[in-house]
Amino acid sequence: MNKKNIKKIFIRTLLVLLILAVVAIIAVLVTNQHVKSTAKKNIFTLEELPRDTEFDCILILGCGVYPNGQPSPMLEDRLKRGVELYKNGVAPKILMSGDHGQTGYDEVNAMRDYAINQGIPPEDIFMDHAGFSTYESMYRARDVFCAKKIVIVTQKYHLYRAVYIANKLGLEATGTDSDYRQYVGQIYLDIREVAARCKDFLTCIFKPEPTFLGEAIPVSGSGLLTVD
Repeated sequence: MNKKNIKKIFIRTLLVLLILAVVAIIAVLVTNQHVKSTAKKNIFTLEELPRDTEFDCILILGCGVYPNGQPSPMLEDRLKRGVELYKNGVAPKILMSGDHGQTGYDEVNAMRDYAINQGIPPEDIFMDHAGFSTYESMYRARDVFCAKKIVIVTQKYHLYRAVYIANKLGLEATGTDSDYRQYVGQIYLDIREVAARCKDFLTCIFKPEPTFLGEAIPVSGSGLLTVD
């Protein structure tokens, strides 16, 4: 094969790769926008939340906890908003969903402790110890905790995906954000979230079961049943 043919093959291959890259970028951007626009209509401020809906629970999504058991700033803000919603009578129960997959790392008990310290009755606090991802938290809220109508609390960049997943799983989900401050690394979080929205767009098509399910613990009962 002469140099001229090799050059032609190289240029064609480069063009194909370029086209594929452009198509992939467009697909990501379209999917990201679809998730955001679909969920947006169900996201409200505290003042805008529908008062004519009897929500089963306030679902607070977990995130980082420090080694001393203190919530990270992002988690603290989620808890603050969730407690505020409870005290405003938005829902009679709170469901804390986070990662407690290891003995040395426990998001949900840290979340529960915070809420109790804020005066929330322990029996009104449910803990989902296997909320290892946003998708799994929503799936388990539906199948383990038997929730149907929920208010989701997390930061706004994350809220679009959470509400989207919940609705795709058949939950009547409303979201309200917990952005009380600016967060370190927000640009990175925003970029990573675009990829996560694309991933969970596909996940919601196939709807795999979460890591764990287990017996039903309806949020209409007592949260003391979830204390480990």
